[in-house]
Amino acid sequence: MRQRLSLLTILVLLAHLVGFANPGYSTAGEDEDYYMQELLTREQYNLVQGLEKPISVVPDRVKDPMQKIPRGKAEKKTDKTASEGKSVKTPNKKPEKVKKSTPKTPNSISDGVGQYSPTKEECPPIGLETLKIDDFQLHASSTKRYGLGAHRGRLNIQAGLYEDDLYDGAWCAGRDDPLQWIEVDARRLTKFTGVVTQGRSSLWSSDWVTSYKAMFSNDSHSWITLKNGSEDLIFRGNREKEIPVRNIFPAPVVARYIRVNPHTWFKGGSICMRVEILGCLLPDPNNYYHRRNEVITTDDLDFKHHSYKEMRQLMKVVNEMCPNITRIYNIGKSHSGLKLYAIEISDNPGEHELGEPEFRYTAGSHGNEVLGRELLLLLMQFMCLEYLSGNQRIRHLVEETRIHLVPSVNPDGYEKVFEVGSELSGWLLGRWSNDGIDIHHNFPDLNSILWAAEAKKWIPRKMFNHHVSIPEWYQSKNASVALETRALIAWMEKMPFVLGGNLQGGELVVTFPYDRTRTPGVIREQTPTPDDHVFRWLAFSYASTHRLMSDANRRVCHTEDFAKEDGTINGASWHTAAGSMNDFSYLHTNCFELSMYVGCDKFPHESDLPEEWENNRESLLVFMEQVHRGIKGVVRDRQGRGVANAIISVEGIGHDIRTAADGDYWRLLNPGEYRVTARAEGYGLMSRKCEVGYEMGATRCDFTIGRTNLSRIKEIMEKFNKQPIRLPIRQLQAHRIREGLLET
Repeated sequence: MRQRLSLLTILVLLAHLVGFANPGYSTAGEDEDYYMQELLTREQYNLVQGLEKPISVVPDRVKDPMQKIPRGKAEKKTDKTASEGKSVKTPNKKPEKVKKSTPKTPNSISDGVGQYSPTKEECPPIGLETLKIDDFQLHASSTKRYGLGAHRGRLNIQAGLYEDDLYDGAWCAGRDDPLQWIEVDARRLTKFTGVVTQGRSSLWSSDWVTSYKAMFSNDSHSWITLKNGSEDLIFRGNREKEIPVRNIFPAPVVARYIRVNPHTWFKGGSICMRVEILGCLLPDPNNYYHRRNEVITTDDLDFKHHSYKEMRQLMKVVNEMCPNITRIYNIGKSHSGLKLYAIEISDNPGEHELGEPEFRYTAGSHGNEVLGRELLLLLMQFMCLEYLSGNQRIRHLVEETRIHLVPSVNPDGYEKVFEVGSELSGWLLGRWSNDGIDIHHNFPDLNSILWAAEAKKWIPRKMFNHHVSIPEWYQSKNASVALETRALIAWMEKMPFVLGGNLQGGELVVTFPYDRTRTPGVIREQTPTPDDHVFRWLAFSYASTHRLMSDANRRVCHTEDFAKEDGTINGASWHTAAGSMNDFSYLHTNCFELSMYVGCDKFPHESDLPEEWENNRESLLVFMEQVHRGIKGVVRDRQGRGVANAIISVEGIGHDIRTAADGDYWRLLNPGEYRVTARAEGYGLMSRKCEVGYEMGATRCDFTIGRTNLSRIKEIMEKFNKQPIRLPIRQLQAHRIREGLLET
């Protein structure tokens, strides 16, 4: 035994050296811990197999602490920080009754094999969709081409528009026969409890597996097929390519490797699959690879998925804990009548303080992009608790900023995906509002209006380069505008927001305006705003402080390698979209809006929320702090009164902003020296130089403007109910000539 282990050790070390010597060999050589971990685990398995049977794959019927309550309800935690008493909890929560579960149609076994009663025990996904499982852990019997390799066989992975050789939408076998398989190496003993499958993501092909077997191994050489009595257990697969189907094993199986072996497939297509494996990693003291990469949060928050009712209750709990700095209100209602709740965090909630900028985060405009919703619920808990504990950074942010958080813009869509749960929601279920509208792209297309005016040279003579008016047709009752969109627009017009971010999912990138290409018919084109440099900095401030977004070594979520651009991209250069919330906010209000795609998995499992919070926490705070970058001030008249709706122009930037009702303004700018001009109707203009430094904190730049003579005359005439006499020009000239003749 010892000689065999020594020989194995030598072979592994030699292989490791070969990997260093040959840079082109990139399978395990790119993973610095792969061979050392392989050495430790192989020795452990060899010792176990020497004492026991050659392969030990035994069903484990011990009750698992990660048992999940079906249909999207709350799941129990094994993580220490999640299992301990929380500081923010939903009170008066009734215990849920445990119902007897029966296998449903999409999760039952093939009729030819017979029925079984799976246990209630279920583990979370091991991480194919969230990329916890890296490409080196995925193998296949054969592949059609590289773009359809095992590394593409991840649940909900999306193909490129043209399905090129690099990024396709599934693993597809090189041959269509029952000997094909896709294999997952968990790299440690794992209690496997089930499999979730999809067909191939494709606009042009119809490929999916209709039934399959499950196989297990501890050494990747000897395999045991899951049995139903004396026959192989065959699981029912997919009936089409997009809707996920979950199958739970009759009992958990402990092994390191698992294979999904297609048995039958759609007759008009090929063997293609996207999969997720459900399993609980077992303790392994030798597995330092896992320990080194494990992310553990120290924040004691409520890490779970919240229904609409639970979300409302949680916001109420936060408000009761921090009544002096929070206020709950709603901005409108959804199509089904659910209120769109917002929470304000400020040292004077309910008031706009002179000189204090207003910031907003929104999430859930696509109801199936759940991670952003939960991040905002975690953020409000975190800020409340940290404020109470005396965290100076949070206290300064709360005292100097008026913060608004709307965690669920599309609650109707969210309730649909919450009902089916994280693994079965798919890619599109719940995305749209109840009346089938994509809320994020339901705003009026002001880009076309502005660009047409620029082409006709109407700016600034006939039209301003900012605060572009909403067209009349859009405001009619018959327009295809969601109630949620109308509520957002009214809210955006009411509050003097300076900076905002909308959290989305399914990617790891920050996008900034414009989102629509300027050239008609072009799908992708760099289309910058006049404030492009500011937007790029704002996007970078979020992406660079995210744990993964700007990491050049991270795996691509789907088809785009955004990490090479530091995790940011101009929206139009990704894909054109008219009427986006970002473009509307920039062109109709003072607010600079960006989109944060906060995770590859739109609806991560509850057990992944602590890690996702750690990935995004610092970014969420840093981006909020950017509202204090640039210049700020108050525009007053000679009597010291604030001038509302005054225009603030920066020389060299073709986009202006306006003052709020009290005459205060905020203009986001990068460090530098600028000539700034303030003007208003009926007032003269004033210009001055304003310098923006590198330190955090906006530079104060106030203006005092006086009334023009004409405006004073008009004011006096209106005050005494007299109108100035308006004479035709020729008549006025003749009158003046006659007066001159009389004088002579």
